[in-house]
Amino acid sequence: MSLLTLAADPVSHSLNHPSWVTDDGVWLWSAYATQLVLSGLITVFGLRWVTTHLHTDPNIEGADRYIPRNKFAHLIEVICVYLRDEVCRPILGKRTDALMPFFWSLFFFILVNNMLGLIPLLDLTHMLFPGLKAAHESPLGGTATQSIFVTGVLAMCAALFINLNGIKELGVKGYLHHLTAGAPILLWPLMIPLEIIGTLIKPAALAIRLFANMTAGHILLAQLLAFTGAGFAAGIGIGVVVWLSATFGSFAVYLLEIFVGFLQAFIFMFLTAVFTSLLAHHDDEHEDEHAELLDAVTTAAAA
Repeated sequence: MSLLTLAADPVSHSLNHPSWVTDDGVWLWSAYATQLVLSGLITVFGLRWVTTHLHTDPNIEGADRYIPRNKFAHLIEVICVYLRDEVCRPILGKRTDALMPFFWSLFFFILVNNMLGLIPLLDLTHMLFPGLKAAHESPLGGTATQSIFVTGVLAMCAALFINLNGIKELGVKGYLHHLTAGAPILLWPLMIPLEIIGTLIKPAALAIRLFANMTAGHILLAQLLAFTGAGFAAGIGIGVVVWLSATFGSFAVYLLEIFVGFLQAFIFMFLTAVFTSLLAHHDDEHEDEHAELLDAVTTAAAA
């Protein structure tokens, strides 16, 4: 990230860069588009690779014979099992197994995008091709989930999934009845618009949360890295102090960004599962479970 330390504006480093622009200035391809393609390929072929390496050893006695021999594949299996059995099954019940492929795909695709954005591909590209830096162009690099358009599309996919499954579970009549929130007919003119607005706000909140968290963290990291070079302008003594402080601070924020990347992928998937579970048949005996569910939503929203 040596080029980044010379950047006067850390925000510009966090913006998308065009890769293919027409004479009229229309972007036909960008660095984020490449990142999305790479993330998709890594997610699809990476998970396929994991499934082919979940082999156990029948020659080993006891419970250890059922533990996969490949440690990375075992790690991914543990994550998948945790997301299914500990996160989604308590709120989705019998629908869990049928819906998990979508939730797994959503989690890992967002996670790969977040982690790929922590690799300085943009800086390496500009280091190898200075002309691209001068033209503010790059064929790859950056974090695609820093774009509100990307997170917006992800949220739209989640919204379609939530509402289509709601219609499948409740039926058209039951889904429309859900818009009344069980209120008396006199309150329908008030409740129906509020429920429609709520249906739109839920995916919007998913998009804004992911976009804001990824953007803020990367701008902070870029600013700290900029200090590592700027401090020496005030002299060697102060420069060394600023460099050491910024370096250790950057390392700490980088570790925090890794954690945030996992956390935001989890929250996006978890809230999508929660919103999906809300559009289902609810029995009176499950009222306590729904109260716990609302508490979980509140906690996730605070993150």
